[in-house]
Amino acid sequence: MTQPDLAPRAWIPLFEEAALALAANRMRSLLTMLGVVIGVASVILMLAIGEGSRQRVAASIASLGSNQLNVMSGSASSGGARGAAGTLPTLTLDDAAAIAELSSVRAVAPLSQSQAQAVYGGRNKATTVTGSTPAYFRVNNMETTAGSAFTDTDVRTSANLAVIGPTVARELFGEEPPVGQRIRIQRQVFEVIGVLKPKGLGFGGNDQDDVIVLPITTAQRKLAGTAIAGSVSTLMVESALPEEKGYTTAEITLLLRQRHRIAPGADDDFSVRDLSSLSDTLKLTSTILSALLASIAFISLLVGGIGIMNIMLVSVTERTREIGLRMALGARRASVLWQFLIESVMLSMAGALIGLLLGFGAGWLIGRTGAMTPVYSSTSVGLALGVAIAVGICFGFWPARRAAQLEPVEALRHQ
Repeated sequence: MTQPDLAPRAWIPLFEEAALALAANRMRSLLTMLGVVIGVASVILMLAIGEGSRQRVAASIASLGSNQLNVMSGSASSGGARGAAGTLPTLTLDDAAAIAELSSVRAVAPLSQSQAQAVYGGRNKATTVTGSTPAYFRVNNMETTAGSAFTDTDVRTSANLAVIGPTVARELFGEEPPVGQRIRIQRQVFEVIGVLKPKGLGFGGNDQDDVIVLPITTAQRKLAGTAIAGSVSTLMVESALPEEKGYTTAEITLLLRQRHRIAPGADDDFSVRDLSSLSDTLKLTSTILSALLASIAFISLLVGGIGIMNIMLVSVTERTREIGLRMALGARRASVLWQFLIESVMLSMAGALIGLLLGFGAGWLIGRTGAMTPVYSSTSVGLALGVAIAVGICFGFWPARRAAQLEPVEALRHQ
């Protein structure tokens, strides 16, 4: 398309005439913009939700520790069907001690978990009670905001000490300082010695702050206990080789097969899981979902563009005599073309701006619910606006060109 030979001041009347033409048919203009409004709002919101999802996954992985491996106990079989990992107590505290001696392992935290009711005064809270060792706080990158964690001595003596998460602290103690207070779990009384730093939601939306951590020997001997003395469901391992966790996995597998006397060719009675591979899978899934949602939103923009083209064609037909009169009085074809093209772009831009406001507003409402925190970026905003302008130009060019190619005499004869 050739740039029209117009002086800078000649552009001002074109914009004024385009604005007047759109204002003359306000309702039609608003309905025409609706497709662009929905398209831009959808693009902004979907990209923001996708980015928010990716950041949540990254934060969840970081909170768990990038070097973490989980060793799960075996699964039970019944009637040919195999249950979930951890249903058979095949791992023990002695296994944890042996793994901790490996050169590729930095720390091991055995895990024994159960659901229980914690009581303080007239308040109670159903929560997850986790029995472990001081290594648990290191492997999971956990810190305390008040008090401190228990020690290896507390584990050896089965001390009645508890470190609680922020959710438990809030629901049991309110504004009262928890450290030094005593809570009851089942029939045992525990002294709260620390409050964990908030970590937020983890995988599956579980609240990582809704937890009480006890010395593992205390949890096993004084609470519900385990089916086999000293058995645990999970070993959380921090690898000393972040870039070679496959080697750490191989060492752990070989050691446990030897300790459990598993014959060559027989299945393991445990499993080793690398959380980074889970992270990669979740990130890929999030990216694919974001791309799918964004593509659907872009289709909405294209539909809006088709609406603009149809309305502009109707406008050309309605204003044929006006176009013929302007040409007869000396208006250039380029001026006619640019007037209709400017109208199309103005429709698209107005719809894009309204769509931006709608997208930000919808994101704010979603963020208030706490289900998701959309994350906006200048790239997504620029992309949405750029596509909206391109839609206005591409779908407005044909009607504008059709108007510019009308013959003045034929146009003046139009009824």
